Amino acid sequence: MGHDVVLIASTLTYDNSGRKCTTSKSAYKNQDGVFVIRLKEKKDNPDRKFRRFPKLYDTLTNINPDILFVHSCQFLDVDAIIKYKRKCKYVKIYVDNHADFSNSANSFFSYHILHKIIWKNRAKRLEPYTEKFYGVMPARMEFLKKMYNLADNKVELLVMGADDEKVAAALKPESRKRIREIYGIDESDFLIVTGGKIDNAKRQTLQLMEAVNQFGKAKLLVFGSVADELKEDVNRLCSDSVQYIGWVDSSNTDQYFAAADLVAFPGRHSVFWEQVAGLGIPMLVKDWPGTHHIDVGGNVKFLKEDSVSEIHNMLNNIIEDKEIYKAMKKVAVEKGMAMFLYSKIAEHSILG
Repeated sequence: MGHDVVLIASTLTYDNSGRKCTTSKSAYKNQDGVFVIRLKEKKDNPDRKFRRFPKLYDTLTNINPDILFVHSCQFLDVDAIIKYKRKCKYVKIYVDNHADFSNSANSFFSYHILHKIIWKNRAKRLEPYTEKFYGVMPARMEFLKKMYNLADNKVELLVMGADDEKVAAALKPESRKRIREIYGIDESDFLIVTGGKIDNAKRQTLQLMEAVNQFGKAKLLVFGSVADELKEDVNRLCSDSVQYIGWVDSSNTDQYFAAADLVAFPGRHSVFWEQVAGLGIPMLVKDWPGTHHIDVGGNVKFLKEDSVSEIHNMLNNIIEDKEIYKAMKKVAVEKGMAMFLYSKIAEHSILG
């Protein structure tokens, strides 16, 4: 959009296997040409929930931003944000939220202490100075209102999505052809792709693999890390119809999803859902409360149960009835891409 952008982050990052690690980099331009400043914590421990960044206020003063977009209000150093706002009254502050009742506040300590007292206090401190608190899903808007008692007029939806340039590259015919050729998938095959961590919280991926094996009229590619206790089950379910292809680097996931006719997420929500919506690919997903924003008029079918038979029956309906799939694809391309591309999301994030 022509703005100068600076990203302030901690030294905490992830290695190529998705494991937490720290980086020694302190100031550099990333692959998107964005200037990144990494701040050391007061106490250097990757697993700490409560982090302090002594140089945050000074860094803000040096950068002198017009807009501050705070990633998550579960953040101790809001006083540095408020101090800067009081000094520079023209600055506009936006805050997003990625917590909901499925991924947060699931224990007594998390609910009653961490969120209901500590993070609520931080959010309420920020509220008078903030233009909008953005929930990245309807469920996460609800969390802001119910858990932190934020005013309705301060809370809006700001979806996650897909990078425009990556979408354009992934949707090129040669990209689709290349991915399919690597794994022996014919152009005439109906290809289903699923991705993400496979652990006890997302065992439904195993049900999807079993359902495709039973169905016999589609091919399935599965990628992502697998918990040790599930590796034997994943290997057992691999077949001529089902392939587990291991870890895929996050920069390449668009290409795998774009090679699919249908993307399936039978387990808990992940950011991949919005990414696939931005690619214009129809989806079969688990019916989680507060995630229906992903359906923009028929691009998605929802799974109500955790069962092999339901997945099998749903796949049969989608694949066998060409009109059902054709209608899903039309909506996915015409409406999904319009809503879930980051060019649109970025504009909304600072203009409302």
